[in-house]
Amino acid sequence: MRTAIRTLFLLMLVFVANVNAGEKTVKIQFNYHGKTVIGSLEDNPASREFLAMLPLTVKMEDYGAVEKVAWLPDKLNKANTLPAITPATGDIAYYIPWGNLAIFRQEFRHSPGLIKLGRIDEGLAALQQSGSAEVRITRVENQ
Repeated sequence: MRTAIRTLFLLMLVFVANVNAGEKTVKIQFNYHGKTVIGSLEDNPASREFLAMLPLTVKMEDYGAVEKVAWLPDKLNKANTLPAITPATGDIAYYIPWGNLAIFRQEFRHSPGLIKLGRIDEGLAALQQSGSAEVRITRVENQ
């Protein structure tokens, strides 16, 4: 009986590993002051709604020295997501109360109302520059 249970367990692990290996991470990109920034989105309802808005042109601006923010044309779905995170440097998030996109340039305290959408993979240094810029956010095709 134990052998059968172990075999079943191992088969389930192999199945899950194969399913996860087949998943592709959705990438987004934009240029900020001439530098390409690339991020990966998580798979949650808010991220999927954000992805459906793309391509999207927004004005990214400083919110203190901690984050870059941009106002989205519509509110995102907050169902089935954890509405509080402790943002790390490079996290892409959605702030429920204001309806804005936030990209964290440095770590920040645990914050209710934030939904993690993804994270910046490349080009975070471009966002360390102060100031604002109009950016066009697009999905990276042919991943």
